[in-house]
Amino acid sequence: MASQARRGGVSLPERPGHSKSDQTVSLITKISRSPIVSRGKQAAGDASFVAKKLLKSTGKAAWIAGTTFLVLVVPLIIEMDREQQYNELELQQASLLGTPSIPPPPSA
Repeated sequence: MASQARRGGVSLPERPGHSKSDQTVSLITKISRSPIVSRGKQAAGDASFVAKKLLKSTGKAAWIAGTTFLVLVVPLIIEMDREQQYNELELQQASLLGTPSIPPPPSA
């Protein structure tokens, strides 16, 4: 026994009126084994699982929406801007040359 190394700190003497069985099943152990705590742990685990799935699917949806916007909408915006600049240039040239500008046809 003397050759075995002791682990841990100092052992305290037993208190009077407290038996060894009371010390082994402490209040923390009783609380942690209660059904309320186990249901709370289960609910927290379920909530974290749902949150992870939601974040993953939201990220996928955001990626799809972003790439679709870049592929379809941005070129459309660039083309509309280019056409507007072209129309303004035609109006400037028409006013410099002195030709009357043709008004756009009325919309129905």
